[in-house]
Amino acid sequence: MINKLIGHNDIFFKLKDLYDAKKFPNKILLSGPDGIGKNLISKHLLNYILSKDEDLSYDIKNLQINNQNRSNKLLENNSHTNIFRIYKKDDKKNIDISQIREMIKFQNTSSFNNKERFVLIEDANLLNQNSVNALLKSVEEPNNNLNYIITHNSNFKLIETLKSRCIEFKINLESKYTKTIVDEYFNESKYDLISDDFINHYNNPSFLIKFIEFNENEGLEITNITIEKFLFEIFNNSNLLKDDFILSNLNLFIELYFYKNINVHRKNLFKTKEYFFKKLSNVRKYNLDLETFFLEFKEIISYE
Repeated sequence: MINKLIGHNDIFFKLKDLYDAKKFPNKILLSGPDGIGKNLISKHLLNYILSKDEDLSYDIKNLQINNQNRSNKLLENNSHTNIFRIYKKDDKKNIDISQIREMIKFQNTSSFNNKERFVLIEDANLLNQNSVNALLKSVEEPNNNLNYIITHNSNFKLIETLKSRCIEFKINLESKYTKTIVDEYFNESKYDLISDDFINHYNNPSFLIKFIEFNENEGLEITNITIEKFLFEIFNNSNLLKDDFILSNLNLFIELYFYKNINVHRKNLFKTKEYFFKKLSNVRKYNLDLETFFLEFKEIISYE
């Protein structure tokens, strides 16, 4: 686990300086692609603010959280009295409205100390309309000493009525930092083992870390594995087809395949790509069996 902030120095210090100058907006939105560190920035900022009077407080010189830090432990256990965290739970498709109702209780409850309180909403694009409607009044008129830090996967649209009430900070990550993040996470050089099929077209440290962990857990090779070989491994193992990592990234794997072959193979590749994305969407929408889809997609890889 990485408790050091890498590649986001500028945005961290911008937010830190606003807080230190007592100009911190009470509703901020951190927007950027999935997996580049929006929630990590939030975690570091909160630890900087809330651990100031604690032993092992935030290491501002190295932008690092000490694992034994009290506020860090409480946040990891979702038990910090000054933070209410809202996120999509594993058994839900969206952020449930019950979490918003619990947050409103948190907002209306007196604090046990004089420190600011924070509502952290992770991946706000997963809020449905009912959840947003329940949230809007609280966001528009937050209680004194209450701040909202909201993250948003910019690959998806955020409901405008929520977005318009926040000060937005757009988050990005230079590609040179991805290798550092991946290798530091594993405490050894792993990044250079990954095929360009995955690195060049999807420069996301969170995805690459999960990709390496998945391959290692399943006994699959990492060194220079191509997207075609990876897909064959997946399609030939029915257990892997049910894995959460595979199911949540299946669109991406298909995208990587077509991206690699776009200038190499047959002219109607765009139509084929559109066909398979539409077919996969229908499989998910109507909860159909994935087996036929996998077999059909496997055929085009064999054909190519």
